[in-house]
Amino acid sequence: MKQLTSTAWIADFLASDPPRSKSLVMTIFGDAIAPHGGTIWLGSLIELLAPFGVNDRLLRTSVFRLAQEGWLVANRDGRRSSYAILPQALPRFERANRRIYAPLAAHWDGNWTLVLSGAGNIDAPERALLRKEMLWEGYAMIAPGMFGHPASDAGVLEELLARVGVKDKLFVCRASALPGVSSRPLQDLVHDGWDLSGVVEGYRHFIARFAPLLDLLTSDAALAPEQAFVIRTLLVHAYRRVQLHDPMLPIELLPDPWPGSSAYELARAVYARTYALAETHIMATMRREDDSAPQLDAGFFQRFGGLAGEAQRNVKPLVR
Repeated sequence: MKQLTSTAWIADFLASDPPRSKSLVMTIFGDAIAPHGGTIWLGSLIELLAPFGVNDRLLRTSVFRLAQEGWLVANRDGRRSSYAILPQALPRFERANRRIYAPLAAHWDGNWTLVLSGAGNIDAPERALLRKEMLWEGYAMIAPGMFGHPASDAGVLEELLARVGVKDKLFVCRASALPGVSSRPLQDLVHDGWDLSGVVEGYRHFIARFAPLLDLLTSDAALAPEQAFVIRTLLVHAYRRVQLHDPMLPIELLPDPWPGSSAYELARAVYARTYALAETHIMATMRREDDSAPQLDAGFFQRFGGLAGEAQRNVKPLVR
């Protein structure tokens, strides 16, 4: 049997599960462009998307829609166009990046954060937007007008409520069990509030798809910069699709074993083996149109718990 190569793995992935162009553009902006200042010329973006089978027309449609939705902003310089992350959208990119790249280290202190709306405090459009944003952030609707999470980030919650426009219309509190009072344990709220079966299946599928790739990367010494970029992008895109549906519950409240832990370690290992070569391709592509395209910001190297040591062991250093 012919040994599978990285090239064949990429071709099989793109044939069997081609990413949607608009979603792929979001992945590339968050993973590859944001650490370089968040702006890229359209010609360079077209070149980055070409290996994924995204043509000029599809890309232009995608960035136009993302601009309409408040994610990107277009700028013109003569006949050329560039796209940048809209400043108002930066907190959402940063929040998504924290979820994707941060180690799984949330522990439970026995408390829950509850968000309650009083009768008639918010109107129907605000209620619909609040529900969408709260569920996306991993909260469960415990009861009508009540959301809860056992590992809430207060800063993220404050930014979310302010963005929705309901910060001063809701009650936010911390709740714990009353000692000595006979009641169901608060852990049971996890089973009532979240169906984790889809997330579990998503992580298992991710592991089945990318574990063979890790073996290939360990033995494939001929990986080209563009291939490394495609692999890194597909990795983050696939991991993001599962991880952003993960409610990020504390370790103590998760099923044991939790496949999210194995998926994170796998994503970390593949990323470490591809990111530096991918950066060679990203910088070369960006600087064909912009000699002053910035190098990576320092925060990039904190992804997946720290990349510097992994780079020394697994990949060639960045070309400066």
